[in-house]
Amino acid sequence: MPTADMLPTSETTAAFDVARLRADFPALHQEVYGAPLAYLDNAATTHKPRGVIDRLRAFYERENSNVHRGVHFLSQRATEAYEGARAKVARFIHAAHTHEIVFTRGTTEAVNLVAESYGRLAVSRGDEIVLSAMEHHSNIVPWQLLCERTGARLRVIPVNDAGELDYDEYLRLLNERTKLVAVVHISNTLGTINPVRRMIRDAHGLGIPVLIDGAQAAPHLRVDVQALDCDFYCFSGHKMFGPTGIGILYARETWLERMPPYQGGGDMIETVSFDGTTFNEPPHKFEAGTPNIAGAIALGAAIDYLDALDFEALARHEKGLLDHATVRLAEIEGLRLVGTAAEKASVCSFLLGDVHPYDTGAILDRLGIAVRTGHHCTQPLMQRFGIPGTVRASFAFYNTKAEVDRLVEGLRKVQSMFA
Repeated sequence: MPTADMLPTSETTAAFDVARLRADFPALHQEVYGAPLAYLDNAATTHKPRGVIDRLRAFYERENSNVHRGVHFLSQRATEAYEGARAKVARFIHAAHTHEIVFTRGTTEAVNLVAESYGRLAVSRGDEIVLSAMEHHSNIVPWQLLCERTGARLRVIPVNDAGELDYDEYLRLLNERTKLVAVVHISNTLGTINPVRRMIRDAHGLGIPVLIDGAQAAPHLRVDVQALDCDFYCFSGHKMFGPTGIGILYARETWLERMPPYQGGGDMIETVSFDGTTFNEPPHKFEAGTPNIAGAIALGAAIDYLDALDFEALARHEKGLLDHATVRLAEIEGLRLVGTAAEKASVCSFLLGDVHPYDTGAILDRLGIAVRTGHHCTQPLMQRFGIPGTVRASFAFYNTKAEVDRLVEGLRKVQSMFA
């Protein structure tokens, strides 16, 4: 199995039958403006296999009911499927306990939950929270809001020109005032795979808890939260071939027991009176109201799909795509890659000469090639590199080298239009 810190380096892809897997994804088999779709925007969201789509429909057709409180057959059946999905998530990331898995709407809500709940518990004036310069806005803004409320302050780990963290500076930032390190596992913009296991170990050496934003890692790596020894790990269903509107917060049991509720409402309570309320046990203490039942169950189906894949072969295939794209893009005169870390996932951000990223993306779209343009919710990172944004091609296991070649051909057409 590939580790949670890096991808294997082998370029062998023979064991991975991409054509067979592509057949499982209905959305990939369509035309855009008369051209076959080449979907290279997987860091934004991934497409869904037929099994996930069918599981959503099956829930609403045959099982639709609210969970936890009903004694009738459909409610019990829905509850069993919903809690079964929680158990699948726990196994998928190797959590020690199922109740360490909290369902959220996505990575963003998971980070906000920790900022609000852990923040109330542990952060006060003069304290510090350490982030990196490559964080997604979802792992910046919640901490800024917390600092505004408490009088704490953010400290930022810089990145070098290759898009790698300055590790010596990270160590210098850690001190007795540091109450949390919150860092991305894989950069959505650069593809950089951060050395999170080492970062967690060094933070824990000073008694500092660590939150990992794993939104980009969960689709590509075998994540083992016990091996990482992180305190919090967050990710989203829609980036790992599941539905939108469902995500995960893994939190170590000891933190969930200590942290106050994030929201109030039904299902997160034990008893309620006008004199006071007692709260449910984790994870239910953090899941107020009717949850996204269908989304959680369909996420379970996405995990079933991923579990059936050979992850070593998947990682080799994606590494092959990244290597092929890196070589082919370098052939284009004037193209500048942004993010050249030694350890990278399957993301290529670039600028095409003086052509605005939006113009590049719009022309590629007319050729049936879907890429992302802009700042990718990482404006501080764009400021670090002195650019307004990039074009980003991000690959999943269902992409092919032929699609990469179409991207290169498309970029040459863009270049010729602005010559």
